[in-house]
Amino acid sequence: MRILVTNCNTTESMTKEIEAGARAAASPGTEIVAMTPSWGPESAEGWLDSFLSAAAVLDLLRGIDESAYDAVVLAGFGEHGREGARELLGIPVVDITEAAAHLACLLGRRYGVVTTLDRTVGMIEDSLHTAGVLSNCVGVEGTGLGVLELGDSQRTTSALITAARRVRDRGAEVVVLGCAGMTGMDRRISTELGVPVVDGVAAGIRLAESCAALSLRTSRIGSYAPPLPKSRRWHP
Repeated sequence: MRILVTNCNTTESMTKEIEAGARAAASPGTEIVAMTPSWGPESAEGWLDSFLSAAAVLDLLRGIDESAYDAVVLAGFGEHGREGARELLGIPVVDITEAAAHLACLLGRRYGVVTTLDRTVGMIEDSLHTAGVLSNCVGVEGTGLGVLELGDSQRTTSALITAARRVRDRGAEVVVLGCAGMTGMDRRISTELGVPVVDGVAAGIRLAESCAALSLRTSRIGSYAPPLPKSRRWHP
């Protein structure tokens, strides 16, 4: 099985971290290919960044050989673009936001999300609403850390634990890590708080594997029918 994982920003070091987390979560025999958009923001932290990153990821995906992959995982938490990617590709497209929330709903009645800056909260809420799982979310809590600050593991872990306590105190029975750059931090936080913690990248990989193993593909009727044939001008 071969799964393509796309970073939502242009920071190569983060793509490598996402790739490492994806490989750690993948089943034996699953090949992970990680790609970085050639243009777009260095980190996605707001509506402008999100729309730019969505276009850049779609631009990347339109150039791939779809037959070379069994599924695609979009590693951007709360970012736009998943619906467009599902129109573009026939293979399963799994968004880590949606994947993590659905998995959290299997583990507890209510979940909470811990993320980076407060400005991303609205985007994540909208993404969860579109996916149909916002009603199970007690809230989204920011840590005050920017995406590019997550490399300081000690500071990041401390901030995540503080934010995770807040969502737990609001009634969350499961905590979701709300940024692909947080991959690999789930076990430490789970041990500290005594609740399940879902890593979005890991959840995305495992759900993508499941879709592929069950020979399930994106429906091509209705919402995700292929794009209409017409002239489209892409970024040069």
